[in-house]
Amino acid sequence: MIPAFAEASVGKRPVLLAALAYLLLGAAAPQTPPATDRAGYEAYAVRFGILPAFSVAGLVSGAERGRTLDIPVMVWLLKGSNGRQVLVDSGFHRQKFLDQWKPRDFRTPAAAVEAAGVKPEAVTDIIISHAHWDHVGGVDLFPKATIWIQREEYRYYTGEAWFARGTHGGVDAEDVQALLKANTEGRLRFVEGDDQEIIPGIRCYTGGRHTFASQYVTARLRDSAASAGDAAAAATVVLTSDNVYLYENLETRAAIAQTLDAASNLKAQDRIRALASNPRLIVPGHDPLVFERFERVADGVVRIK
Repeated sequence: MIPAFAEASVGKRPVLLAALAYLLLGAAAPQTPPATDRAGYEAYAVRFGILPAFSVAGLVSGAERGRTLDIPVMVWLLKGSNGRQVLVDSGFHRQKFLDQWKPRDFRTPAAAVEAAGVKPEAVTDIIISHAHWDHVGGVDLFPKATIWIQREEYRYYTGEAWFARGTHGGVDAEDVQALLKANTEGRLRFVEGDDQEIIPGIRCYTGGRHTFASQYVTARLRDSAASAGDAAAAATVVLTSDNVYLYENLETRAAIAQTLDAASNLKAQDRIRALASNPRLIVPGHDPLVFERFERVADGVVRIK
């Protein structure tokens, strides 16, 4: 006679055996890796004005005095295969800076980006390389964008940078207030330090020391082999912003003239060279040659490839 509990066990045995077989087969079968976002981007440099006769000595450490250069002010647009429309930096537009610097051929960064094919309200993300007025002053022109900034950059320039004079040079109080407003609206996100992928295919790096925690950006290009699924062969562009002002900084291995730490800036330049899949794909922050070296697609807009 089989005890009642044993009869119950016999009745359940086929189910248990089937479950065990399923688990064993699952363990033996090759595991499919989770799908990853292979997003790629079309990259553009977008000029919204020109600062005339700018001192090269203010850009390249050790450059001879008296040399001047008409330098562009620009933002960088990344059009993603995933539908993201990402800006690196947002430019400026406040009248006090127009009066002070008198840029030629000025249009608002919003108008310049629209000339590149993206309406201001369609911009999904803005990555702020650093808090200087000419790079952050246009965030209010893109009302639906999520704004990304290094946590330490935000903390410092909304905090102790204002405790003493001379510790917030180039950072404007109205721009800080605009960042605070974006935060209270739920549109601001922090980048947590070095080598962070904040959006699929886009990474942020620190170390250039142009400001307290300035960053630069790499992006996977859309028309590279990555579009066919070969992530290892993806072309990578480096958008340096002011961590490298001119090609001359790289060609002569000269630190930027405005840095908190020249040695760190040179180390960042070396890293930038290593990150770019081709030296051609390093884009400095203010070099007019950018608009000669790449394909023109509209007035003041070139495609980086």
